[in-house]
Amino acid sequence: MPSPVGELLLVASDAGLIAIRFEWNQHGVDPRASSVPSTDASGAEARILAEARSQLDAYFAGAQTEFDLPLDPRGTPFQQKVWAALREIPFGRTISYLELARRTGDPKAVRAVGAANGRNPIPLVVPCHRVIGADGSLVGFGGGLERKRWLLRHEGAQQWLDLEMTPAVEAGQR
Repeated sequence: MPSPVGELLLVASDAGLIAIRFEWNQHGVDPRASSVPSTDASGAEARILAEARSQLDAYFAGAQTEFDLPLDPRGTPFQQKVWAALREIPFGRTISYLELARRTGDPKAVRAVGAANGRNPIPLVVPCHRVIGADGSLVGFGGGLERKRWLLRHEGAQQWLDLEMTPAVEAGQR
């Protein structure tokens, strides 16, 4: 589907949305080059894909701040726990990786939480873009920092409204 942050590839099962993939990600990989289920969706898959597209369109139009979709992300129990915590971050707000680790119950697991955040298969709906560095820097988004910046501004995350980050700050160097 087309979007303000580029073409998105939506993937669903009969149980829910499996993935949202950007046309380009930080690794330069085209999502269509990776293995995905058939695009010939029918039944529940087709309904889930249609609803996901409708809600994403409303989100990008500024008419929706929360998603109400059945999800079917594939990951370990720890990743599932992190992804559930991500869904609790309100629209327009950001938290640090340390805070995300605290919310999952283990403040010492910052690196593991960061890795799980980076493997989030359903960005936007599971808002991994709302996690920033402890120093307020933009770090770690599979869709690229320009998309992350756009999403945070779109959501009105206060510190990103008028602030132009320099490449050194984006890289976490202050």
